[in-house]
Amino acid sequence: MGRNKSSAPNPVDTHVGTRVRLRRTLLGMSQEKLGEAIGLTFQQVQKYERGANRIGASRLYDLSQVLDVPVSFFFDDMPEGTLSSIDSATGLGLSEGSQSSFSHHADPMSQPDTAELARAFSSLDDVVVRRRIYDLARSLAVPFGAEEPAGDEENS
Repeated sequence: MGRNKSSAPNPVDTHVGTRVRLRRTLLGMSQEKLGEAIGLTFQQVQKYERGANRIGASRLYDLSQVLDVPVSFFFDDMPEGTLSSIDSATGLGLSEGSQSSFSHHADPMSQPDTAELARAFSSLDDVVVRRRIYDLARSLAVPFGAEEPAGDEENS
């Protein structure tokens, strides 16, 4: 499924680019460093991350090596609607039987602030501080007056 210059990026290209940005951010790697590692400019990395340019198979393999993830990582958690839009445009029926492996909700890890928060949290050395931050985040995530989900009782 191609596109002409004036149309929006292909949803798969956008998703793959988002996953590249997520992994790069989690590793604390700049676009410049990633570009150097695979022989590209940071502008090209930006275009990949936005989905403006499609990433070829060999380049995707290179990215998986530099970012230390399997190639499948770039396709993980693809929104259900992405497969449906490809099916309707191509008539290939790609999502039949395989859609259950994809998330039914947008991946919260694809948000840049989530990746930054995860990186900062993982850099905390004090276990007590990490636990308190975790508890704070959990308490803020539960709407006021609602009970916490069952099975999340603490045993500490």
